[in-house]
Amino acid sequence: MTTMTAATPSLWRRAFLLALGVGVLIFLPFVLYDGGYFIYYGDFNVQQIPFYKLAHEAVRSGDIWWSWHTDLGANFIGSYSFYLLFSPFFWLTLPFPTTALPFLMAPLLVLKTACAALTGYLYLERFVRNRAWAVVGSLLYAFSGWMFFNIFFNHFHDVAVFFPLLLLGVEKLVCEDKKAMFAVIVAVCAMVNYWFFVGEAVFVALYVLVRMCSGGWPMTGRKFTRLCVEAVMGMGLSAAVMLPSVLAILGNPRTGLDELLTGWSFWLYWHEQRQPAIIQSLFFPPELPARPNFLPDHGAKWSSLSGWLPMVGLTGVLAYFFQRKNDWLKKILALSLVMALVPGLNSLFILLNNSYYARWFFMPLLLMALASIRALEDSVYTSEHFRRALKWSLVVVGVFAVMSGLTPNFQGDEPVLGLADDLPLMWAFTAVTVACLVLTALLVLYFRRSARFLALTCAGIMLVSTGFGIFYIANGKNNYERSQAVINTAIRGREYIQVTQEPFNRVDIYDGMDNLGMFWHLPNIQAFHSIVPPSVMDFYPTVGVKRDVGSRPETKFYALRSLLSVRWLFIEKSNEEQEPMPDYSFYGEQIGYNIYENQNYLPMGFAYDHYITRTQLEGVDEIHRGNMMLRALVLEDDEAWRQDDILERMQTESPMSFTLDDTREDVAGRRQQTADSFTRDNRGFTARSSLEGENILFFSVPWDEGWSATVNGEPTEVLRVNIGFIGIRVPAGAAEIRLDYHTPGLRLGIYITGGFLLIWLIYFLRSRRKKKAPEKTPETDEEKIIAAAQARNLSWEEYRALYGDGKARATRLQRTINEAYHKGIPNRLPQEERTLAFDCGPEPETDGGEQPPPEP
Repeated sequence: MTTMTAATPSLWRRAFLLALGVGVLIFLPFVLYDGGYFIYYGDFNVQQIPFYKLAHEAVRSGDIWWSWHTDLGANFIGSYSFYLLFSPFFWLTLPFPTTALPFLMAPLLVLKTACAALTGYLYLERFVRNRAWAVVGSLLYAFSGWMFFNIFFNHFHDVAVFFPLLLLGVEKLVCEDKKAMFAVIVAVCAMVNYWFFVGEAVFVALYVLVRMCSGGWPMTGRKFTRLCVEAVMGMGLSAAVMLPSVLAILGNPRTGLDELLTGWSFWLYWHEQRQPAIIQSLFFPPELPARPNFLPDHGAKWSSLSGWLPMVGLTGVLAYFFQRKNDWLKKILALSLVMALVPGLNSLFILLNNSYYARWFFMPLLLMALASIRALEDSVYTSEHFRRALKWSLVVVGVFAVMSGLTPNFQGDEPVLGLADDLPLMWAFTAVTVACLVLTALLVLYFRRSARFLALTCAGIMLVSTGFGIFYIANGKNNYERSQAVINTAIRGREYIQVTQEPFNRVDIYDGMDNLGMFWHLPNIQAFHSIVPPSVMDFYPTVGVKRDVGSRPETKFYALRSLLSVRWLFIEKSNEEQEPMPDYSFYGEQIGYNIYENQNYLPMGFAYDHYITRTQLEGVDEIHRGNMMLRALVLEDDEAWRQDDILERMQTESPMSFTLDDTREDVAGRRQQTADSFTRDNRGFTARSSLEGENILFFSVPWDEGWSATVNGEPTEVLRVNIGFIGIRVPAGAAEIRLDYHTPGLRLGIYITGGFLLIWLIYFLRSRRKKKAPEKTPETDEEKIIAAAQARNLSWEEYRALYGDGKARATRLQRTINEAYHKGIPNRLPQEERTLAFDCGPEPETDGGEQPPPEP
C-alpha cells in the first residue's frame, strides 16, 4: 500500500462533494421538468412544501406563537418543532423570500444528502485501514434505501445527517477523552427532532452496551459516568425546545397509555407479511411509501421500511458476518435484526407505541455501511467470504422473486400467476437487484487486486445511486398534469384568491387537495397535520368526525361550518357535485374553482342563552351534536354550576332531532349576541362586545394551556367550552376582551437551557485548562517509528536506511494495530502511520496468488 498523505486531509471534502454531485444528477432532471420546482407526490406535496412556506413566513414576520392557518389553530412551536422548526436546514432558507421556498425543496434535499455523507464519513473513517474506504461507506449511507424512501418525508433526512455525530461523540469521549462534545451533539439531535431522538437514545444505549460487553473498548467507570453526565447535560441544553414540544403532544390521543403495545402483539406481528417484508427490504431497493408491491399487504405503508444499501445490498454485511467470529459490529447488527423482527422490541424506538414504524433503520444502516466497507477492504486479500455472501444473496432474491412473481393466485374468479400488485414493476425491481449483485461480483471477484478497485467500487455505487434514484423518483412522481395543478393551483393560487377575511372567517374546500387552504394562507377547516392541540383531537371525535392525521369533516356535518365560522366554500369547477350542503349561494369563480358563500355564517365570538353539560351532549346522536352546539353552549360537568347565574340549563330529551329550519333558527339566535369585532395579531386576538347582559362569548379557537385573558384590563379565566374551544365570561355593555398566547413550557425551558449552558461552559473550560502531560521521549522501537512518522513522511526505503531492518522492529506495532482493527477498536493513528504499520508487518491471509498491488 502507498501512503495517502496528500489525499487524506481532503477525503471528507471528497465524500461531501461526491454525494452532492450524485444528488444533483438525481434531482436536476425533475427540477427542469417542473420548471424549477420539485413536485413529487403524497405528503411531500401537501405537507412538506406548505409547512416550509407557512413556517418560513411565520418566522420572518414574528408570528411564532399561535398559527391561525394550522387546522383550527395551533401552538406554532409545538406543531412545527417535529417537522422543521429547529432544523439548521430550515434556518438556511430564512434569507430567501417565502415565494422562493418551493424552488428550494430540491436543493435542500441535495444538501442534506451531501451532509449525511460528510457526517457518515467522519464516523466511518475511524474503523478502516484506508480512510478512502470511508468515502465509499459514506455514499452507501447517504444513498441508502431509507434515504430514498424518505424523500416523501424530507424532514427525516435532517435526523440522518446528525446521527453519525452522536456515535462519533461517544467514540471521542471513550477513546480519546474528548469532553463536552457529546453533550452538544445530544442537544443538537434532541432539538432537530425530539421524536426521532427517543429512538436515537435507545440505539446509543444499545451501542454502548454492546461495545462494553465485547471487550477491547477503553471504557472505564469514570468514562461511563462522564458519558451519562454529558447525556443529561445535553438534554438540559435542549430544554428550550424539548419541553414545549413534549408538552404540546402530551394530551394527544396517539401518545396515550391505551396506545401502548401489549399482550401477544408485543411478540407477534399480526400482519403475516410483515416479517418477510422486513427481510425483503434488506435485499431489494425500496418500494414507494404508498405502494408496497412484493408483499402488498404487510401493513407498513409510510413506515420507512427499507434497509437496502446501493449496489452491495446485504452482500457486504453477510460477507462480514461470515468473516468475523466475535465482533462488536456483528453483534449489534444481529441484535438490530432481532429487534426489527420482534414487535415489542421494534416499538422501543417509539416508546412502545402500537403503531408500526421502521423509521429507526437509518441507525443500523450506518453500521451496515461500516460492515460492508470493512468486508470490501478485506476482500483485497481474500474473496471467499464475498463468494458465499453473493450466493446467499442470490438465493434470497430468487426466493422472493418466485414467491411474489410466480405463485398461483386468484383475482376474483380468474387464475393469475404472482402475488405482487404490479408484476412488471416487481420484475423490474428484481432485475435491478440482480444487476447490482452482478456488478458487486464483478468488482470483488475480478478487480479486487486492481489498483483501481476502490475507485471502481465508489464509481459503481454512484452509478447505481444515480440510476436508481432517477428511476425511483420517476416511478413515484405525479404526471405532468398533476404537477402543473400543484404548481398553478396550490403554490401560485394564493396570488389569485380574492375573498374577504373581514370579519374573521374560515374557508372550506370540498373534495380538494390536502392543505390547499394552507397553501392559500386562508384559515380553513380541512387540514392534514399530525400535531395539533389535544382539544382539537377531543372535539372532532366527539361530534362524529374522524381525527387521526387530518381534519376532514364530511358535508353531512353542515352545522359545524356555522359553529366554526366558515364563510366560503370552494368547489372545483370540474366536480359534478356543486351543492354538497344547503344554504350556500354562488359568489364567483377563481382559478378554476366555484366559490360559494355560507348564508348561515357566524362571525367569531357569539353568546348563548342556554347551556348543557358534556354528559347531556353525549346523549345526543353524533350526527346532531354540531347542531346542538348551535343551540346551547356545552360546559364541562364539573364547571357547569358556576355559570348558572348567567345561563339557563337546557333540558334535553332523547332522541333529539334537528331539521334544516332548526339550524337556521339557531344561527339566527346566535347572531343576536355576537362580538362587535375580532382582530388577530402575532400574540393572540382582541375582541370587543356590547352585550345586553353578562354572558359567555364563545370563540372557535382551540383551548390550550398557553392562553391567558383579560376583560377590560382585568385578568379572567379562559373557560373550556363546546368540548375543545375558548369561552370568556364578559360583562354587559362595552367590553374589550384580550387573549394572549404564550407557548407552554418555553419560558421554563429557556431558563433550564440557560442554566445548563452555564454548567456546560464551566465543564468545557475546566476540561481545556487541564495541564497537558509532558511529551514522552520515545524509548521503544515502536515509539521511535511513530515519532519519526510524525516528524517526517518517510518512505519504506528511508526507514530501512535509518533503522536497518525496520520491518522486523515494526512487526509488533503492526500486530497490535491489526488486532485492534479486527476487534473494532478505532485506529487513531494518522493515515501515514496506519499505512506504514500495515506495510511493515505481515499481511492478512490470502486465497493464493500474488499480493495485491498498491491502492491509490
